[in-house]
Amino acid sequence: MAPNPTIMKAVEQLGYRVTIGDVATQAGLNVAEAGQGLLALASDAGGHLQVAESGDIVYLFPQNFRAILRNKYLQLRLQEWWQKVWGVLFYLIRISFGIFLIVSIALITITIIIIITAASSDRDSDNRGSSRGGFFFFPDLFWFFNPNYDRHYQQRQQNSHQQSDLNFFEAVFSFLFGDGNPNAKLEERRWQEIATVIRNQRGAVVAEQIAPYLDDIGPGYAQEYEDYMLPVLIRFNGEPKVSSEGQIVYYFPELQVRASNKGRQSLPAYLEELSWRFSRAGSGQIMLSAGLGILNFVGALILGNLLRDGTVAAQLGGLVAFVQGIYWLLLAYGAGFLGVPLVRYFWIQWQNKKILARNRDRLSRARLLTNPDANLQQKIDYARQFGSENIIENKDLVYSTETDLLDQEIENSAQIEAEWQKRLQSGEPEV
Repeated sequence: MAPNPTIMKAVEQLGYRVTIGDVATQAGLNVAEAGQGLLALASDAGGHLQVAESGDIVYLFPQNFRAILRNKYLQLRLQEWWQKVWGVLFYLIRISFGIFLIVSIALITITIIIIITAASSDRDSDNRGSSRGGFFFFPDLFWFFNPNYDRHYQQRQQNSHQQSDLNFFEAVFSFLFGDGNPNAKLEERRWQEIATVIRNQRGAVVAEQIAPYLDDIGPGYAQEYEDYMLPVLIRFNGEPKVSSEGQIVYYFPELQVRASNKGRQSLPAYLEELSWRFSRAGSGQIMLSAGLGILNFVGALILGNLLRDGTVAAQLGGLVAFVQGIYWLLLAYGAGFLGVPLVRYFWIQWQNKKILARNRDRLSRARLLTNPDANLQQKIDYARQFGSENIIENKDLVYSTETDLLDQEIENSAQIEAEWQKRLQSGEPEV
């Protein structure tokens, strides 16, 4: 089984020398999962275990471990290949909606012209003249194909307040379906921030310091009920401690061990969800997409009126007969092109109201920490008694799988002997 890609990414971000606590914090993973994943990765990628005098373990990985794994696992090679292929396929899917919109408008417009032209050829010259006058209703359908379209569109873009890096076809897809969930990795971000809070507090916290990053907390969260801390304790292998006053604090031994000293990490005061955005397309692109959608739908209704009895398609055949066969597809696409964004707009408003409420709740919990009362301050002071950091440097190591155990013993003996010689030469008494 291929190693966990989340752990691989965390190892690279942390500089290839990590502890279990480092990876659990960086990736927001369960401590047990991080430990098992690091062991598997070290075994498969030729990593080394460094053991400190305290018994803590540091994992050291070669910087080319991805190449080692790629040569070893067909699954990793296939995953990388599929990511490239899917990137191309998804881009084609995105632009296909805009292409189909243009094709639909073109088919509808050309079919209408053919039907009107055929009908006008059966009338006398006066009627033909009047029909030509009526035909000038339809050139409005061709505005998109105007040779000056690019210049006009650029002007609209320059005048719009919202700039976009999307091309027309990408903007159509964005108008229809948006740009994905802005909080798709919310849980991963939640646990990363919780682990960072614990680390910034040297591995010991009170529940009120974690509450701004959690949801579904009842009104008694700041008082005696702290059940919401159970998932945190389980995930990061924490332990509760109770003071003589009955106050509960939580400390996490495995998050107190680091492979390097990086100091306190900055993080937001609470977990803030991002609001849904209707589209990343510019305002001009949205108006263009909506206008073309309306044009396509109205054109489909007009065409349906001309084809309603079926005689015209039977008489003219060719393209008209083909469009008659796919007419309901064109009409459904036209209705969906306008209906999907409309439904999505109201759904986004509903979602953003709930997101705003959740953010407001978390912010209110975070504000308790800016001016803690005496009881809360007492809990925080008690938690600090359990706070500590154990940074494992090379000088703290007693064993490493990088070299043979016998060689390490010889090297340690040589170091001890050199230390004794140094003391004897300086005249220091033997201990």
